[in-house]
Amino acid sequence: MRLDIPEHKILVHELSLPIMWGDMDALGHVNNTVYFKYMEQARVSWIEAISGSVDGRDDGPVIANAFFNFYRPLVFPGDLVVKLYVADPGRTSIDTFVTIERSDEPGSPYAAGGATLVWVSSSEGRPVPLPEPIRALKGTPALPGSDAPPALPGK
Repeated sequence: MRLDIPEHKILVHELSLPIMWGDMDALGHVNNTVYFKYMEQARVSWIEAISGSVDGRDDGPVIANAFFNFYRPLVFPGDLVVKLYVADPGRTSIDTFVTIERSDEPGSPYAAGGATLVWVSSSEGRPVPLPEPIRALKGTPALPGSDAPPALPGK
C-alpha cells in the first residue's frame, strides 16, 4: 500500500545528514528502518529550533503513526537532504512529512514518508495543545511544496 503525501504542505525545515557506513544492511543499501531515524532527526531538530528542546522533561511529541514510501535504494557514501513539511495542524496534533534526497541529486527523492505527532503532557500522559510556534502554522496558507511525490515505478 502506498500512502500519499499531500500536495499542499508547508516546508518548515531542511536538514543535511551523512549516509553512514553502519546505515547499510547486508544487501548493501541503507536499511529501511534507518529512514525512520532520518525522519526522526529532522523532526527533533525542527522542534528544537522552534521551541528550545525535546528532552522528555516537558510536554512533547508522541508518534501516533508513521510510514515511508521507498523509491530507490540509498547507498554509502553520500550526503542527504531531509526536507520536513507540515500539514493539517490541529489542537493537539500535526501531520509531518519528509522527502529524502541525495545532496548530489537535488529534486530527486529517494524516499518520502510521514508521521502524525500528538503533543502529550509528560506528567499526565494525556494530549495537550500544541506549542504556540506550531499552533501559529495553522494560519499559514499551505502552499504546494516544491517536491511532488514521485510516481511508483511503472506508473
